[in-house]
Amino acid sequence: MGRPMALNLIKRGHELSVWARRHDAAQPPVDAGAAYCASPAEVAQRSEVVFTIVTAGKDVEEVALGEAGIIHGARPGTVVIDCSTIPPATTRRISAELQVAGVDLLDAPVSGGEPGAIAGTLSIMVGGKREVFERMQPLLGCVGKTLVYVGESGAGQVAKACNQLALVVAIQGIAEAAVFARANGVDFQPVWAALTKGLAASRMLDLIGPRMMQRQFDAGVDARLHHKDAHIVLQCAQESKTYVPGAALAAEAFNALMNLGDERRWDSAAIVKVMEEMSGFPARGL
Repeated sequence: MGRPMALNLIKRGHELSVWARRHDAAQPPVDAGAAYCASPAEVAQRSEVVFTIVTAGKDVEEVALGEAGIIHGARPGTVVIDCSTIPPATTRRISAELQVAGVDLLDAPVSGGEPGAIAGTLSIMVGGKREVFERMQPLLGCVGKTLVYVGESGAGQVAKACNQLALVVAIQGIAEAAVFARANGVDFQPVWAALTKGLAASRMLDLIGPRMMQRQFDAGVDARLHHKDAHIVLQCAQESKTYVPGAALAAEAFNALMNLGDERRWDSAAIVKVMEEMSGFPARGL
């Protein structure tokens, strides 16, 4: 996700300094003119605004606050825009520590996947100071099409958790529908075609349904990330004492998928394999 976002910033005329945990991940932006740095701190030294997008909360903490983190290179007035998907409480903690150094953090998780990142059409949900968001809108507009200010620090991550809650429950529902059709002697393809034209229609049904039918289970929509996000939802729900039974069931399904024992990185469409196994069906086309 970060690579095409960086390339879009370069295409819009911005000068970039980049760092990545895997050097090869930064090569395309470097080839396009970005300067490669040895650490997040060095990126911050060279920048007015620092974008981050990594996997988990502990990764953001390391990049922002670690020994070679942004906090050690940033000047007062620097803005950090974190596009990762992490727990809201982690975002608020990082924001508070950066604020002591005079650095503002916007939590700005994105939705739209790699295609949206490449096209620059991501939906971006933003938490933090409204005035900082308004100042950063031109930069955010280089990587996203829909920019929504949600509220104070952590609010963007709450919005992304809502997004992921709806997604993982939808994926579970589509997988259940596919196996339910098969169990009742009906080919899922015409069922799917009917669903896409009715009230059950959704972008996720359009994307995941064909992958389930064609057994395309190598990561495109990475199940590893949906697994992580489902557990962020459960953590937030526990903290806020919110009843989210659908998210809990989806998290169980993703747990089972992660434990299937295959070394590949599963696509989220492979949730249908879990439904098949639980229903006692041999794995085959739908």
